[in-house]
Formats: sequence, C-alpha cells, structure tokens
Amino acid sequence: MNAFEYGEISLEQADSGNAYVQFINEGTLSLGLYALPAGSLDTQLPHAEDEIYYVVAGRGVIVVAGERRPVRPGSIVFVAREVAHRFVDIEEDLSILVFFAPEHQP
Repeated sequence: MNAFEYGEISLEQADSGNAYVQFINEGTLSLGLYALPAGSLDTQLPHAEDEIYYVVAGRGVIVVAGERRPVRPGSIVFVAREVAHRFVDIEEDLSILVFFAPEHQP
C-alpha cells in the first residue's frame, strides 16, 4: 500500500521550489500537488492526459477553453486532454491536487 499525508506532501512541495510535485505515478494514474501563490501567473500549457483538479485550499478562478469558473476549497474540475486551461485571479494561495489519467489503450 502507498499512503500519504497531505501535510507532508505540502512541505515537500514547498521545499522543492517547484509549483508542482508528483507523488504517485502508477502508469494509469498519477497524482501531484500544485501550489500557486496569490497574485501569481499560471503558465501551464494543455496536457496530453485528462486531468482532475481538486482544490484543497485557496481561492481563484480557472479558465477552461475560455469558460471562467471560481474555485475554492472543495472545488473539483475536470479538464480533457489538449484543452487550454489555467488558473487566474488567484486571491488566496491555491493548493491543488492534480490527478492525471492517460488515454486508455484497448
């Protein structure tokens, strides 16, 4: 079994100096923590995998294919692969769990 504590992963992410730190990669699913400080710019580009964002802390807005939606703790957003998206208007430091799932191969 692989088990993790959010607090430990959050410290690891902060210590890494990177906005994103991956802590699970099982081939068909990966999971990481993405942190964006208030007022920062999210410069990510579309991904080759479907993804789900789960906002643990903070407040801001996500824009997916031009559609804006406020996010706060508890928000869950699905983004299909290759769709343009990013977080904007970050009012409070965002801490986001990001689940990636590659395209299923039959």
